[in-house]
Amino acid sequence: MAKITPFKGYADGKPPKIPRPEQPPDPMIVTVQDGVPVAYPNCHGVGVRIVHPVNPNAPSKNLGLVHFYVPPHAVLEPGCHETEETYVILEGKGTMTFARYKKEVKKGDFVYLPPWCVHGIENTGTENLLVLICTSPPNP
Repeated sequence: MAKITPFKGYADGKPPKIPRPEQPPDPMIVTVQDGVPVAYPNCHGVGVRIVHPVNPNAPSKNLGLVHFYVPPHAVLEPGCHETEETYVILEGKGTMTFARYKKEVKKGDFVYLPPWCVHGIENTGTENLLVLICTSPPNP
């Protein structure tokens, strides 16, 4: 059985990096239809920037959330960047390519990509592959 660790919060005595406003901000509740579509170079998949600086409906400064739709046989060629990223496989299955190996991924998998980690993805299934890409800070 896994050990459950208690939540401790951020009370470490250091001042917050983001100043607390006098009035708490309101949330921005958005759907994928409120997002901004993006095409990736040399890929037949399409992304929708849902929470991202370019989306006026949810203009995050420090986080990017993108729904990435990859049809069967489509490939996002391997590349790397300085931001941290996590791929959450929401639907389908595929193969991720890294600098030294390949790994099958499927619905329910979380793939953490540290800065400068070479990564790409291919839909090896017969259905659409839906990936939630979480990036901090957001990619341009």
